[in-house]
Amino acid sequence: MKSSASLCEDRERCLITNMGRFTPLLFGCTSVTFIFSIFILFSPLPLAPTIPKQLHQDDDHTTPLIKPHQSDERCDLFKGHWVPDEKGSSYTNWSCTTIPDSKNCFKHGRKDTDFVNWRWKPQGCHLPRFDPATFFRLFQGKKLAFVGDSVSRNHMESLLCLLSQEEVPRDIYKDSEDRFRTWYFPRHDFTLMILWSKFLVEGEERMSNGTASGVYDLYLDKIDNSWAQKVPEIDFAIISNAHWFFRPMYLHKGGKVMGCVYCNEEGVEEVGVGFALRMAFRAAFEYINGCEKCKGMVTLLRTFSPAHFENGSWNTGGGCSRTSPLGEGEVDLASFERQLGNIQVEEMERAKRGGDIRVVKFGALDVTTAMLMRPDGHPGAHWGNKWMKGYNDCVHWCLPGPIDAWNDILLAVLVREAG
Repeated sequence: MKSSASLCEDRERCLITNMGRFTPLLFGCTSVTFIFSIFILFSPLPLAPTIPKQLHQDDDHTTPLIKPHQSDERCDLFKGHWVPDEKGSSYTNWSCTTIPDSKNCFKHGRKDTDFVNWRWKPQGCHLPRFDPATFFRLFQGKKLAFVGDSVSRNHMESLLCLLSQEEVPRDIYKDSEDRFRTWYFPRHDFTLMILWSKFLVEGEERMSNGTASGVYDLYLDKIDNSWAQKVPEIDFAIISNAHWFFRPMYLHKGGKVMGCVYCNEEGVEEVGVGFALRMAFRAAFEYINGCEKCKGMVTLLRTFSPAHFENGSWNTGGGCSRTSPLGEGEVDLASFERQLGNIQVEEMERAKRGGDIRVVKFGALDVTTAMLMRPDGHPGAHWGNKWMKGYNDCVHWCLPGPIDAWNDILLAVLVREAG
């Protein structure tokens, strides 16, 4: 039987409501708690050191890795649109053996394939396909950790598939609940890790008559030590989080309650999801800035990745059955999802201003706008969960799928900033 802690962890996707409405959910029923647990259980300044010039080129050493237009030497990688790509994905669910079952959409009956035949086209430049050989040259002898929730892990799993086309990794560590995982590529002496965290800061779920309530207490002046203790040993950290914040919670600082989210309690200020997210990222970045043993570490923020439930929320029949991307004019760039991404970027910029670039360097992978356009990229009904038939996953991303573009952008950001 799972502990209450693991039940808390495993419910992540179940509590994600229709992102267009952000209506708080009610908790407390034991049967719903069980469903929640099953839903997530089966899911699961320069920025880098100087790089030799050849790393800024493709394999033939003739084509620049980033090709800005003559009029814009600093193209915006985070604004653009999706364009058709006949080459499709760099890997398949056959060539990558590490795809989790819940992200293996083709295995579980997805018939349309067009969603893998699009590439992100930034404004003002060409973004090349991810090149694992270039990545390994850049990260030779390094450790890279993804810090965050199950969408952060989804990102890591995409990178793992892309890199495994160059070298098959060794699975060298997995904790008892598969929250923390480490892969090692011996030929390149490269380590890839996932450090799992619900909120980045300490969070505790309240219990009611021995049952998990779905209501959390967040301690904004206490960092989640499960990931923080490992920071000094890594060279690159990609930090992300957001989906766990869409639930009732009380925010604590200095021993006092400073506000709440979805609590509707007299005498307690309703501060909203955005404020809670801002304060959690601020605490995480301040911890990294103050880490005396983190000299030379690069920290990249990966911004909010929106869900795409339509015609209902996760538990009221909502789904995501689209088969092609949206155009630039079809998404709302003033949406709440985009606002959350902006909040995260603002906190990253604040950390950059307040830190010492000789110790820790900060940057961003702002994927929010690009992913607002990809309602077609989620598993939907094709995530193979026998316990949750009739429920759709419109939070995570199919592998292969549009999430692979995050690693195109990751490599481009590191190479560009190093140049």
